Amino acid sequence: MIHLTAKNFAMEAKHYPGPVVVMFYAVWCGKCAMMKPVLEKLEQRYAERIRFCEVEIEESAVLAAEYGADVVPTFVTFRDGEVYSIMQGVIDEKIFAERIKELL
Repeated sequence: MIHLTAKNFAMEAKHYPGPVVVMFYAVWCGKCAMMKPVLEKLEQRYAERIRFCEVEIEESAVLAAEYGADVVPTFVTFRDGEVYSIMQGVIDEKIFAERIKELL
């Protein structure tokens, strides 16, 4: 998973030509810790077709505010450089996988 900050967000996520999933998280967030293994599993499955990234909200508060990550975890997906969907909270792995397939 690529760690993003304000410096590399545009290049690695927003302007990336393929589909992207960005997890906004906080180091103190238990729900984020629950979702990280789910995201890593999906990253292994879709590594060739989808880019997976993470943004720590306290390190990159401006990005968190820009994408409405006032609840953690927040997942923002991009397709063709545009926001495709925003999901918040703990999401069942099967449902999350179905949402990610929509990016393809």
